[in-house]
Amino acid sequence: MAASIELPKEYGYVVLVLVAYAFLNFWMSFQVGKARKKYKVLYPTMYAVESENKDAKLFNCVQRGHQNSLEMMPMFFVMLLLGGLQHPTIAAGLGGLYTVARFFYFKGYATGDPRNRMKIGVRLSALAGVGLICCTASFGISLVVRETL
Repeated sequence: MAASIELPKEYGYVVLVLVAYAFLNFWMSFQVGKARKKYKVLYPTMYAVESENKDAKLFNCVQRGHQNSLEMMPMFFVMLLLGGLQHPTIAAGLGGLYTVARFFYFKGYATGDPRNRMKIGVRLSALAGVGLICCTASFGISLVVRETL
């Protein structure tokens, strides 16, 4: 049985937040590339080894900030896109908050002190992430309890 979904015009905000996060991801990848040159960590090395590179921790913090954002990206995209089907403006707002939070997470981590990622980035991204999970759960519940025609 085929289903059709009519998207409200506000869903465009959800899509724009997704695009904003894609730009953030590109920016973070460029920062890792710059750190590779600065700290002399050649490809295909994923993480520098402290016994071989005195700047290993500095590079690894930049790399890890980006890597963690990549690890969280699939869940973020799914929760944003699905939760936005029923709650487009709320999901877009939470997605925008999450995107800004990931910027601060990366900037804090890239200082070379991993604790700096906790100041703003972790708290705000957790808040936004939980909100997006609630939007998606609400959408799922509404599908289950709806009247079938």
